[in-house]
Amino acid sequence: MRVFYSFLFMLSSALSVFAQEGDSLRTELLNQLNVTANRIKEKTFQTAGSVSVISSRTLQAYQPRTTPEALMGSNGVFVQKTTHGAGSPFLRGLTGNQTLILIDGIRLNNSTFRYGPNQYLNTIDPFTIDKIEVLRGGGSVGYGSDALGGTLQILTSNPEFSEKPAVHGNAIARYATGDMEKTLRAGVKLSGSRIAFSGGVSIRNFGDLIGGDTTGKQSPSGYKDRNFDAKLLLGLTDSWTLTLAHQSVSQKHVPLYYRYKLENFALNEFNPQKRSLSYFKLNGVTTSKWASEISLTGSWQATNEGRLSRRNGSNSLRTETDKVQTAGLIFNIQSEISEFWKASSGVEIYNDQVNSDKVDQVDGARPVASRGLYPDDSKYLNYAIYSLHQLKLDAWQFTFGGRFNGFQIKVADEALGNITVKPRALVGNASISYLLQEHSNFYTSFHSAFRAPNIDDMGTLGIVDFRYELPAYDLKPETSYNFEAGYKFRSEGFAMSAALFQNNLRNLITRVQVAGQKIDGIDVYQKENVERAYIRGAELEAEYALSDSWKIYGSGAYNFGKNVTKNEPVRRIPPLNGRFGLAYHRSQWNLRPEVWFAEKQTRLAAGDAGDNRIPKGGTPGWVVINLMAGFDAKHFSVNAVAQNLTNKDYRTHGSGINGVGRSLWLTLTGKF
Repeated sequence: MRVFYSFLFMLSSALSVFAQEGDSLRTELLNQLNVTANRIKEKTFQTAGSVSVISSRTLQAYQPRTTPEALMGSNGVFVQKTTHGAGSPFLRGLTGNQTLILIDGIRLNNSTFRYGPNQYLNTIDPFTIDKIEVLRGGGSVGYGSDALGGTLQILTSNPEFSEKPAVHGNAIARYATGDMEKTLRAGVKLSGSRIAFSGGVSIRNFGDLIGGDTTGKQSPSGYKDRNFDAKLLLGLTDSWTLTLAHQSVSQKHVPLYYRYKLENFALNEFNPQKRSLSYFKLNGVTTSKWASEISLTGSWQATNEGRLSRRNGSNSLRTETDKVQTAGLIFNIQSEISEFWKASSGVEIYNDQVNSDKVDQVDGARPVASRGLYPDDSKYLNYAIYSLHQLKLDAWQFTFGGRFNGFQIKVADEALGNITVKPRALVGNASISYLLQEHSNFYTSFHSAFRAPNIDDMGTLGIVDFRYELPAYDLKPETSYNFEAGYKFRSEGFAMSAALFQNNLRNLITRVQVAGQKIDGIDVYQKENVERAYIRGAELEAEYALSDSWKIYGSGAYNFGKNVTKNEPVRRIPPLNGRFGLAYHRSQWNLRPEVWFAEKQTRLAAGDAGDNRIPKGGTPGWVVINLMAGFDAKHFSVNAVAQNLTNKDYRTHGSGINGVGRSLWLTLTGKF
């Protein structure tokens, strides 16, 4: 708590200076454009909700090792790391299949996303990212199922047209002390008046993560990562463009460190962990006020998750494989109905096919195949229609919208036969903003959201998180009702945002123990819609430009969750956390000392108390000091990140591995 008080003191001091001195530099906070909140471009200041934008400039300064780590310290986002090769973002206390992740407007979430932390965000190459937008507490009307806690969108870099043909490229090398990372990246950009291309290859070898003063090397935790990306932009006419894109990642031998450390495994890893995404996007502008901009996006995404496990002293190797292939189609129309009325409407269709198998191989014997984690050849159809509207009347701004979503889920269960279920959901949102002299935005908003039961909920059979789970086919969608009130202020040199929220959660799907049943000595569970809960909290973020070159900034977020049904805390609720720092940027130089902090978390649900990743009595608080520095010239740049200068031994709440200790990460970039 002392760290948070220090942050408040620093912020109040900055406000005092701001009150006494004139503005000197336009701040970045609230000035960025975002498209996630209402599916139209608007400044974050004008959005009636809590949106964070991590810009390419910020990513350049931080040089994040992975995409999940790019979010660490971001306001209202808490990153849990089950292992070094993972990273699951918590948005307002929720994660996994209760938060929605998009890539260029396309769902990353599929029908096998698990409750609780997962590793899928780590399958996005950070070198491909242009910016990250985080909408906290909303997104279900615009994008559908899973956005109970919010929506996180990764926007990848786009090639650009040029008047004359041009060729540009870069080569990147990164090394971390202790051999924690060895990375090579090569990229190229080609451009002309009607055609532009960008592409690249990343080869990344991660060594075992070295923790703080009492932890040392956490082995095994290293893995190998290979990425490829390509994007082609075609100017069909002055009004219409076509984008063709592909990205793929292949990760091998990704160990789940805590299972080796705590659960008597000789082998437990993801191998392979693969994902590929190919899509086209046709985009055009017209003179019609009802269809001022039209886009059609078609996508094909495939994931391949392999799991290998063998216990100490066992001669049996288990190989599990889950493959999901997803075809998607999005048709969106933006309307400029009048000077004060804008709208974004469309239809979406996604169709998953899930294949799952399991093979047990005992030394010297034939392999034995059996049912995988999910029913093989399951199908999951997701279809929706939505419309979002924005009205501006003088200083008042009103937004509202609705979405109808239907599903057709087909599974072929070995015991129960062919089963088809058709859940449906109808959600809406509304907000009111009062924008005073373009400096202040007082707003209040309401978002309803849902999470439809997926194949993981309905068809899981086997050991999951220390339990044996049986399939369940009579589940209903989870729902949430998020209420928020906030204030935003901006000027040339100062910006801040503050929000209070409460999210009421209903029909939560949870594992319920089947009385008197055990399989191989393990308690048996089945999922049911039986719980109610709420999460309330507060968020504060601010930055102030001290001069043309210096600014100070800080943020803090607090979440309090209660499971009303069980009369206990919601599982894995992050503690009070945030960051504050000082940034220097002048000419080609930048410098950024920064402090991350998290208070201890001792409010534990029964499931937390039984989770071996959480220390007895709760997760201790911590303070970590980092230093980023860089030099950017015309043909090369150098970036250095010194992490955890005090070599603090720490762990983000719920993680299965400790954070990195004192270390230096050096990135060299050549440009032509």
